[in-house]
Order: sequence, then C-alpha cells, then structure tokens
Amino acid sequence: MTKNLKWIVYTAALVPLLCLGQTPAAPGQAEPESISQVELKGKVPVNPETLRVKLPRPQEAVLSNGLRVYLLEDRKLPTFAMYFVVKGGGLADPPDKRGVAMVTASLLREGTKERTSREIAEQLATLGSSMSASASPSSGESGISVSGLSDNLDATLAIVADVLRHPTFPQTELDKFKARFASQLQYQRSLPGFIAQEQFLSAIYGEHPGSLIVPPEDAIAALTSKDLAAYHARIYRPNNTFLLAHGDVSLKDLTAKLERALGGWEKGAIPDTKLPDLSPPTKARVFIVDRPGSVQTSLRIGALGIERKSEDYFAMVVTNHILGGGPASRLFMNLREDKGYTYGASSTFTGSTFPGFVAAVTDVRTEVTEGAMRELMKELERLAKEPVGKSELENAKRALVGRFALSLDSPQALLSNLATQKIYGFPDDYWDTYPQHIDAITAKDIQRVAQKYYAPDRLQFVAVGDAGAVREILEQYGTVASPSGSKE
Repeated sequence: MTKNLKWIVYTAALVPLLCLGQTPAAPGQAEPESISQVELKGKVPVNPETLRVKLPRPQEAVLSNGLRVYLLEDRKLPTFAMYFVVKGGGLADPPDKRGVAMVTASLLREGTKERTSREIAEQLATLGSSMSASASPSSGESGISVSGLSDNLDATLAIVADVLRHPTFPQTELDKFKARFASQLQYQRSLPGFIAQEQFLSAIYGEHPGSLIVPPEDAIAALTSKDLAAYHARIYRPNNTFLLAHGDVSLKDLTAKLERALGGWEKGAIPDTKLPDLSPPTKARVFIVDRPGSVQTSLRIGALGIERKSEDYFAMVVTNHILGGGPASRLFMNLREDKGYTYGASSTFTGSTFPGFVAAVTDVRTEVTEGAMRELMKELERLAKEPVGKSELENAKRALVGRFALSLDSPQALLSNLATQKIYGFPDDYWDTYPQHIDAITAKDIQRVAQKYYAPDRLQFVAVGDAGAVREILEQYGTVASPSGSKE
C-alpha cells in the first residue's frame, strides 16, 4: 500500500459516523434543524481537504489464446485471489432460454470429463482453495472467483482449467438444481418484499431482461444439459474473458502458469448480445398485489434510471445517500426515527450497460400506509424543490469518500473496482479521481437529478398488502394497473 493510501485509510478511520453529523435542512433555513426532537450524534473533526489517492496500476499481459490478464501484485500475504469475467451473462441468454447463463455458472463445478463434483470439492478443500461461479439473469457478465495459497497456485489452476474448459453438466446435477430452484422460488414468492421487487421491476422493464430477479420457473424446468453445454461453448471463450488477479505472484510467473493451465483453451467467435428495445412507462401507475389480511404493506416507488457510464452517476451517488443511503438519510430519519412507521426505509439506484432504476423502499404497518406514502412523497418532492443544506451535503460527501477510502484495504474491493473499470472502459485514473468527483457535486446537481429521475409523472408505485385497506390510498398517485400475472 502506498503512503498516500495508508494516510487516506488512517484519516477515513476517523469519520465512520460522519454522515450522522447533521439532520436535513428545513424549508427556508440555511442550516438544518432536528426532526421532531430526533438528535443525531457522531460529529468528529475531519481534515477539510478532499482525500487524494493514487491506486496501484495493474500489470497487464495477454495469453496466446487472447485471455487478458490484469495483476495487482501484493507480497504481504502468501495468498492469491482471481476473478474471471466472461462477457455475456444473462443478457446473452436466448429469449426462449432465460436463465441458461445462471444455471451454466451454477453447475460449472458439478463435474468435468476428468473429475466428479465430489472430487472437485475435495481437491479444492485439500489445497485450501475455493472456487465459485455466478451469473444473474439480467447481468452482462458471468463471474468465476478463485482464491487460495500462492504455494498451491499451480494445483489450483489445474482444477480451474478443467472446470472452465471441460464441464459436463451432468443431468443428475441439473435435476438437483431444478428441485432446489423450485423450492427456493416457492419460499421467495411467500415474501412480500420479494413480490414487491419482482412487480416493481416488471413495471419498469416489461419484457426486457432487466425485469428478472430470477428466471421464469418454466424456463428453468425446460433446460437440458445440452442447452448448458451449447451456451458454454458459445460464451466461455478466452478471447471473451479477462482475468483479474491479486496476490503473492509476479506477472511473469502468473502468465507462465496460466499458459500451462489454460493455453489450450481455444478461441471462438465472440457473439453479439442484442437486447430488446426498452420502452419505459410514460405515465405514473399503481400496482397493488393483494395479500388479504396482511398486517404490513411493502412499498416500492421509483422509475427508470441511468446507465453506469452516465454523466449523472456521481450526482446520483450523493443524491441516493442523502435520500435513503443509510441511518442518517432523510427517509430513515423521517419514517423510522420520527414517525415510527417502520423498522427501516431506504433508497437505491442501479445502472449497467442498460439503464437501471431508482427506488424508495420500505415496509410499513398496514394502518400507517397512508402516512408513509405521504412522507415518502414529501421527501421526494423536497429533494427536487429545495436545495440541500450545506452541512448535510458536506457530511454526505465526506461519508461517501470515507467509506471508499476504507474499502481500499480490501483485495476484493480493489478487484471489484478494477472489474468495473475494465467492463465499462473507464480511464486508468477513474478510481483515483472518485473523491474529487464526489466532492464536486453541488446542491444544484442534487436538485437536477432528483427532478429528472424522480419526476412524479414517471413514477411507478408498487404495494404488496391488503388491497381492501390500501387501494383508495394508492390510487390517488396514479392509474391503477393489474399486476403482472394477475387476472384482475
């Protein structure tokens, strides 16, 4: 770790509760006042200068088969961590086989031409190594994580290479996966929060794969071992993959070991991923999923958001933090600490190669649904109409920069940041300048993105609860529409 980075982490350690320093500004006041006597504590002295950092640049190489390698060499511990990023993910699923990327990744370790599922698990455990793979139905990549002791890197890579190149996707393992998936989905569909999120994404994305938390059950049930093998042969190619590595190994040694293990992995034609057109809703709509007699209402309010490369990204980071990004946020302080409507209220936003979403989220008691909706809308409107107070804005920015600085001591965070940089083609100094980008956000930026992405006429409202108790409350916010899958 560089001197600059050590100083940043040390300084950031002084401000873990910085975001608790002030409450939101009241209308017409330059400085904030407390919300109904809720007092926030945790203010600490902080260096007012923006933190600066220059992160280590990865060493780079390309194998003979086109696999790109990025290494962050670190000799502090005799360990290594690797992350293979295979482009495609769930976005490369054929429309009639949604979920094939997810299942392919999940079953990579379940048998090869040389090793059974049990042998793979036992050999990795003997080496003190781990390997996992995953892909979501709305992701643009599949990821394979590998870690272990640097002394066992060769032996670990031999297993990894076998798994990457020669998975057999045994039908018996696929049948077990389908049974687990059906059982887990049945449980998830009993949870109001899951139902609300599923309906919310359906409202935002329609038939676009961005609507999928999990693939359709009938699509998973129809998958065959041949389907997985075909997807693997089409997508899992070295020239469609890059490798991020961190740990106790030199680039020369790593590339030599990778050539021995993966040099025979053959290139292939890189497929284009074509997504259906995204047609966002043109008016405010309300979706009520009825759970008769429910004692709570799960609420989701939001709209289509930004792509990850959007110029509004950093403004959205700060806006989201102020609105509902933590225990000092406006939603949390209002709905939980002041009104006592809920155990928690938050906001979130996403974005990748296609536009993500913005959302305010909470679960409240049925009898306070009306008050909760009123306060949620009040906070969204206040963010768009009133400039954020100076203290609140500065506290939010310092908290975000402090959290970022603290994360830089984690190899996983460094690899995650590097993956983001490579996936989206950001410049080499992208993460070096993160604190400056956050610090540059103004109150006008907050208002601008709040007005744009939380505009009332584009919001989608989802409520899962007792429809008889909440319908009249919700219908004043938009046209009531039938939930997806509903016969209403």
